[in-house]
Amino acid sequence: MAYGTDGADLPEKVGGYAVERQLGAGGMGVVYLARSRGGRAVAVKVARSELAADPHFRERFRAEVEAARSVGGFHTAPVVDADPDAPAPWLATAYIPGPTLSALVEAEGPMDEARLRQLGAALAEALAAIHRCGLVHRDLKPGNIIMAADGPRVLDFGIARALESTRLTATGMAFGTPGFLAPEQAQGLEVGAPADVFALGAVLVAAAGGSAFGAGTPMGMMYRSVHEAPDLGAVPEGVRGVVAACLAKEPGERPAPEALLDLFAPTGAAYVPPRQPGHPADAPPPSLSKPPADATPSPRHPQPPAPPAYPPNSAAPSPYPPMPASPYGPSPYTPSPYPPAAAIPNNPYAQGPAAGPWQQAPAEPVTDIGFVGVGTDSSLVIDALGVEFQAGNGLELQFSWAEIGRIEYVVHGPKLLLVTVRLRAGAVHTWTLAARNRSRLRQWTQDLPLILEYYA
Repeated sequence: MAYGTDGADLPEKVGGYAVERQLGAGGMGVVYLARSRGGRAVAVKVARSELAADPHFRERFRAEVEAARSVGGFHTAPVVDADPDAPAPWLATAYIPGPTLSALVEAEGPMDEARLRQLGAALAEALAAIHRCGLVHRDLKPGNIIMAADGPRVLDFGIARALESTRLTATGMAFGTPGFLAPEQAQGLEVGAPADVFALGAVLVAAAGGSAFGAGTPMGMMYRSVHEAPDLGAVPEGVRGVVAACLAKEPGERPAPEALLDLFAPTGAAYVPPRQPGHPADAPPPSLSKPPADATPSPRHPQPPAPPAYPPNSAAPSPYPPMPASPYGPSPYTPSPYPPAAAIPNNPYAQGPAAGPWQQAPAEPVTDIGFVGVGTDSSLVIDALGVEFQAGNGLELQFSWAEIGRIEYVVHGPKLLLVTVRLRAGAVHTWTLAARNRSRLRQWTQDLPLILEYYA
């Protein structure tokens, strides 16, 4: 059963979870808001049927489940349930309220030095926990970070890899997001924990309102991450040196997450979530102490709300009301699988009126799955936007899917892949991609049919 991942109607249930609505969709699948039998909200990610048919994808999906379970829920969304062997594999995680970092920055503007330090320390702490489990996330970016009230949560272990794994090391899939890829990752080399630290540096540049490696095509951003210095102009001077260290080209020159904790938060300052709209910036934090029993209700000690009255246990519908439609729209990175902030009572990220800063952003294309072939002297990208080829002599060609009639490929010799793009207008382009070794060529030929079936 495909659970509606290919555009069908919403399923009634996924596993034992009653589906309420769709939260988002990406190249890997669809995420639904659902309820457990006890009424708890969960986010259920269901893989697309064409990906589920690929045993390599099932291996990656199973790795995602194990990765998220091993890290736990303190820094991530805890796994509630999963079935990697289902006809359409699915994963259910707890429903974490709050906007993505990308949505927060878009609404509130760039972070200042104090907030960047808090964010950097919180993400370094999360990466330290992930790495202690023997994992590398490999896709840390603003769209994968939920700014929850108790601190940032790192999401989407869809491409996380166990450090001791071998099968998932070399592959033609686009592991990661251009602009946040470490040089070794962009070149298809061995990836370890320092790649996550590099991504953390790029995330902090984005949170400061900049872009470490500019904008443009995926190939262009990957080239700049490998060969050019990052643009740190938007980063406050007080943290610029730390961010620059994170973005060092050589993995061994980047600080470990534990060291970053001392650099970002030397005094042990606690995480403070962004203030609620309309709340004075200099207002004291809410007291956590219990007021006296005879205290008069005040702004500092408000009268606690009465507990909700639930209907008796019967066949009545769930006491939890359905969530409203998300005000964020698709993220500019990947669709967030989590709810709108306004749906959560007393949430510090709750949005204002429709005309306020949280109004829906225009939809952008999903580009979270693709083929990246980095050869010895040329590179090829095939994703939702089309095909891009870049040769070592500076030649760069790009074609959208509207221009492409057919794509063919053939293995030539022990390490060469010939790719032919036939345009609808009649032109034919043939490119040669030289693999670093036979194993890499074999992985390209395994992954290309899946990508071409998905997009072509």
